[in-house]
Amino acid sequence: MIQDTETIDEFLARCSADVEEAVRKAAAAEILPRFRRLAEHEVDQKSGPHDLVTDADRLAELRLTHDLGALLPGSVVVGEEAVHADPAGYLALQGDAPVWIVDPVDGTRQFVHGDDGFCTLVALAHRGVVLASWTYAAARGQLATAVRGRGAFLDGERLFAGPPAPGRDLAVAHSHPDYTTDEQKRALSPLWTDGFAPRACGSAGLEYLAVARGELDAVAFSWEAAWDHAAGLLLVEEAGGAHLTLTGEPFRVTGGNALPFTAARDAETARRVSDRLRTGA
Repeated sequence: MIQDTETIDEFLARCSADVEEAVRKAAAAEILPRFRRLAEHEVDQKSGPHDLVTDADRLAELRLTHDLGALLPGSVVVGEEAVHADPAGYLALQGDAPVWIVDPVDGTRQFVHGDDGFCTLVALAHRGVVLASWTYAAARGQLATAVRGRGAFLDGERLFAGPPAPGRDLAVAHSHPDYTTDEQKRALSPLWTDGFAPRACGSAGLEYLAVARGELDAVAFSWEAAWDHAAGLLLVEEAGGAHLTLTGEPFRVTGGNALPFTAARDAETARRVSDRLRTGA
């Protein structure tokens, strides 16, 4: 719980471990027991056959909403499933209260299919600035964390993305075709050219982690739902990377971004991918 005279930075210095524990407990209670054990009635569709939601998503988000709110009174939670039920909740990102941004199961399709490529994403933002993030790949036993100005870590080891090796094609994970419109596919099409090696993305959170680890050069995404991006963007930044929209500005979790945008392992790679998306050159 935040103290009366405490700043959010001081709260994070004191309570980051409590947030980590809340994330781990939500996954242990609601997600992992259902992994590879989902019953048919525990899986639903939202907007279509590729847009899935499970009891694990809903119940983990409810648990995180309760536990994170208790840690930081006066904060609000913007969670994927709550916003699906009430889109007006997304406007909290533009308010003055601290905001927990939650994706309980990022990579729900992988989760449903028994693939371990899913994670729980939590970020804390204030007035549009992401201050801290937690990326928990529960089935892989991996936890990545970042606090603005204090670095990015995976299981306690500092992450440095570093520049890509010279002379090879840039590996770029892009929005999956199953989730993109024809217009979005056209916007991403400049990546299919010499010097780039594009592939469809899996869990956005795990793709960001791959960038922060220097295993992937960049991502290029055509949607801006904050729960998919907030945690990973801070992780990439704190590992030495950068992100840019088509206007050359950093991505804003409050919305209104020129899409598609990129996040990359260093500033030069971000500029190269962004220029390619913007001009096709």
